[in-house]
Amino acid sequence: MQEAPRLFISYSHDDQAHKDWVLMLATRLVANGVDVLLDQWDMRLGSDLPRFMETGLTGADRVLAVCSTTYVEKANGGQGGVGYEKMILTGQLMREVTADRIIPAIRNNASTDVLPTFLLSRLYVDFRADETFEGRYAELLRDIHNQPVAPRPALGPNPFVQTAPAIEPRLAFSPERYVFPAFSGSVTFDYSNNNGRFAVGAGDMLFETAWSRGGSTSIYALNDPGSIRTVALAVGVSQITEIADASVYDTSSRYRSPHLGEIVIWHNTAGYYLATKIEKLQSRGHGSSVDEVTFSYAIAPHKKKSFRSGHKGEHNT
Repeated sequence: MQEAPRLFISYSHDDQAHKDWVLMLATRLVANGVDVLLDQWDMRLGSDLPRFMETGLTGADRVLAVCSTTYVEKANGGQGGVGYEKMILTGQLMREVTADRIIPAIRNNASTDVLPTFLLSRLYVDFRADETFEGRYAELLRDIHNQPVAPRPALGPNPFVQTAPAIEPRLAFSPERYVFPAFSGSVTFDYSNNNGRFAVGAGDMLFETAWSRGGSTSIYALNDPGSIRTVALAVGVSQITEIADASVYDTSSRYRSPHLGEIVIWHNTAGYYLATKIEKLQSRGHGSSVDEVTFSYAIAPHKKKSFRSGHKGEHNT
């Protein structure tokens, strides 16, 4: 079996939304056979950050440099962890002038100079527009797996030899598309796809939410997935941060039917609580062109029953 390509992701911690986007990208790559080195899951409290950077950058097959405006400024100025990584990468470039190990990726960058000085001569993949993400992601994935979009044809092939068709990677419509690993944020997805299921969180804090069509202003939330223990409707509260005890709501039914603005409480088999607030609904059964739900959510940390804090991210599919 061919060994999975090893990829180190170099990026700056601009804000939580940018970190969540990098985490989403890394999760998709792992699901498509790339062994990703990422500080968000490979570093622990007390870990040696310079050692992690050195071993990751020198031991990986490829390096993905996510060039946001902050990343470019820090790289050019030699500041912080980005500046330290730039020093290591520049040394490697001096030794391997023709090396294509470093892949610049443009994200969260509206400046004229989208690349740091030491990467100016490199071809990059442009992730600035969310609507073109799937095409750019396919381009990146093919390059990492050494599967070019337009491979050089073989010279003088025998037209009578049958060859197996190329297998397209499972990308835009694979189950991995319906996963958002951040522990709070906002999700929009078509619940007529993927059996109405969308997973949020990760590890013990994973929740595979399940939805089906309801009325014009309501939807069904089901406790059918194996990771879900119970589902309840948070009656009497309008904001997730108002929930003081998630265990007090009725969990006797297999499903609940929240309306716009209402909150569903999910309890998973690992003992964690998730709150989802219905922000927007569209239904093909009531005149819309799609079956689509938008919900904001938060997972209570440390198996707590109250929701008082959390960070925000966004995911659309």
